[in-house]
Amino acid sequence: MNEAVQPYRTPEATPVGHSGIRVEIQERPAWAINGWAGVLVAAACIAGTVLIAQSSVAALAFVPGVAAGLILGSLVIVQPGHTKVVRFFGSYVGTLRRTGLSWILPLADRRNLSIRVRNFETNHLKVNDADGNPVEIAAIVVWQVADTSRAVYAVDDYVNFVHVQAESALRHVATIHPYDDAGSDGASLRGSTDVVAGELAEEVAQRVAIAGVEIVEVRISHLAYASEIAQAMLRRQQANAVVAARSRIVEGAVGMVEMALARLSERDIVELDEERKAAMVSNLLVVLCGDQPAAPVVNTGSLYT
Repeated sequence: MNEAVQPYRTPEATPVGHSGIRVEIQERPAWAINGWAGVLVAAACIAGTVLIAQSSVAALAFVPGVAAGLILGSLVIVQPGHTKVVRFFGSYVGTLRRTGLSWILPLADRRNLSIRVRNFETNHLKVNDADGNPVEIAAIVVWQVADTSRAVYAVDDYVNFVHVQAESALRHVATIHPYDDAGSDGASLRGSTDVVAGELAEEVAQRVAIAGVEIVEVRISHLAYASEIAQAMLRRQQANAVVAARSRIVEGAVGMVEMALARLSERDIVELDEERKAAMVSNLLVVLCGDQPAAPVVNTGSLYT
């Protein structure tokens, strides 16, 4: 008798992103006391070993000797800007942040971890901006380890993790903004560097939070069109600048012509019909909007002949 074939069931979906990551670990202070107290206890154990060795119970001399060895092995020195992540037989027991000589749990291993502020510059990435133009962009990321337990145990290599996530965030932010957007009030990579840097810092911070890392600052260090379109984009920028300047000139010239006609009419200096007004407007616009100095022509005749 053939067994019924069970239909294939798709595995249940799991959360994707930061909400789907579960790292049940958080930094806590490790047990430690003043290291000089440990030195005194170890010295006492060594002295006891010598005394016992000279007594009738010399066979027990190894007990204080072993104790002295364990105490001396559990003394650690923490430099400023560094910490010791303490682990006891595979279990995380805490982080030692107090600088100087300390006495921690015997038989525990420790890992040195720097909490100093670090910075690096990403590679020069070639990405397409919001308009589809290829641009080259790089950024400087300033960061610091905030949670030592997550930095050690939540990710495989927290330094490489920060570098990769920073470049990933930089690519994403660069694709949602145009390189230059002179025609609108939107944020652009070149014209709104502070806004873009703020967005980039927030996105990098979200991506590296799982590793116990805090982002101090992110700034764009390099921004340019890709070499294959650099010349074309330069001509485009120059054309946009010329158009913008011409628009400003025409707007100002129209205002000046309007003011001149109004003043002439208010003071009754001369009475102009529509044809003379049109000629005057034409001449004033030519003078005000022309690139070259005006060369006036004296008309001894009449506009009507």
